[in-house]
Amino acid sequence: MSYFTIFLILIVLVAFFLVVVIMVQNPKGGGLSSSFGGGGNQQIGGVKKTGDFLDKATWFLGTALIVLILASNLTIDSSNAIDSKALDENEATEMPISTPSNPDDTDTSNGTENE
Repeated sequence: MSYFTIFLILIVLVAFFLVVVIMVQNPKGGGLSSSFGGGGNQQIGGVKKTGDFLDKATWFLGTALIVLILASNLTIDSSNAIDSKALDENEATEMPISTPSNPDDTDTSNGTENE
């Protein structure tokens, strides 16, 4: 298994966990973090601490995703990459340029038809 494949698997996992952490949060103070408080002034689970954890987890996972994406770019094996110059040469040989058979046959009607 190549390094790129390992990075790709890690990127998918981090992206999945990032989506889960973001979906758990509620921007108006609700969501999972408010259900731990039990409502009112009672803070058994610590609503503030749960919100802080989710906020820090979001930042950590987002940063980890960016770092993994940049690191995976460095692991791409350039020896297996297709040479773009060779592709350009193949396209030029496969697509012949068509020229008019009689260059003296030019259209001088300027878009008007004579019937």
